[in-house]
Amino acid sequence: MQNAPPLSDPRRPLLRRIAIGLLILLLSLAAAGMIYENIFEARDRRFNPMEGRLFDVGGYKMHIDCTGEGSPAVILDSGLGDSYISWRKVQPQIAKFTRVCSYDRAGLGYSESSSQPRTSKVFAAELHALLRAAGVAPPYVLVGHSMGGYDVRLYASLYRNEVAGMVLVDASHPDQESRFPPELKNMEGTQLREAEFLEFTMPFGVPRLLNLCDDDPEQRAAECNFQSMREVIAEFKSIKESAAQTAATGSLGDMPLAVLSHDPDKPSSELPADLAKPVNDAWEKMQEELAHLSTRGTQTIAKNSSHYIQIDRPEVVVDAVRGVVEQARGAQPVSSSKPN
Repeated sequence: MQNAPPLSDPRRPLLRRIAIGLLILLLSLAAAGMIYENIFEARDRRFNPMEGRLFDVGGYKMHIDCTGEGSPAVILDSGLGDSYISWRKVQPQIAKFTRVCSYDRAGLGYSESSSQPRTSKVFAAELHALLRAAGVAPPYVLVGHSMGGYDVRLYASLYRNEVAGMVLVDASHPDQESRFPPELKNMEGTQLREAEFLEFTMPFGVPRLLNLCDDDPEQRAAECNFQSMREVIAEFKSIKESAAQTAATGSLGDMPLAVLSHDPDKPSSELPADLAKPVNDAWEKMQEELAHLSTRGTQTIAKNSSHYIQIDRPEVVVDAVRGVVEQARGAQPVSSSKPN
């Protein structure tokens, strides 16, 4: 007698229906998240429109906002991942004594993305193209915050005859990775993974739902989007190359230079207690070294300010810019290093 054929597993149709149902649910949630994100991105930008204009720089557009009149023009370059919004406390004050422009690097804020590598040398070339397209004539006083310090030093190296002075606002030092405690690399790895999570989930509205976007409506409108998060990660991954490019630029000669450094008594709140002092000690030494890039360099400690001096103590940044502008116009050199 032949054996009867095996019966089909009665659970299979049920499992298949459950899998299909879960897939449909996930696709529906993803679609709903995308709709939610697009609606709220559009709403944020409608109620918080950008200031300034977009200019074509060779197949893509970049955003720049210029106010005030006079020469030299002051160009504000933000730190890693920051839009032009980071300068809003200082730009109106600088505009009272000269022309001043803040801008968004390609891929950040309101600027369209670029296919070029995201290194400081490329940023300098893109800024040069943007200033030409916007009709902002040299000479310039370049102001760079944090990683933006790399960008302005590269700009001065590539276009030295256009640069009349420089202000470095708690700027990065090209040797900082080798001089910080090794444990800091673990924190940087965690930050990168968090940024990659935001990039992956941004199109589906997850960061917005989890209230991970900035509470400030102008900053949220400019920065809480997939394009900006992708650029943040690209800049982060290229930071070593940008540092190496900057290290090769050398001295600024006798260029008017003001170095602004955060208060040593206000280390980053993100640093654990055991890392705060060694990181701060290394940072203080490197800030002193930046002031020696020029024979006319000075350093000012911004008391009661953390890393974002332009937000915590905007008047310190305005005063430093005014001093360098006056030097560029032929005024007497500013006084030597002092706390403020």
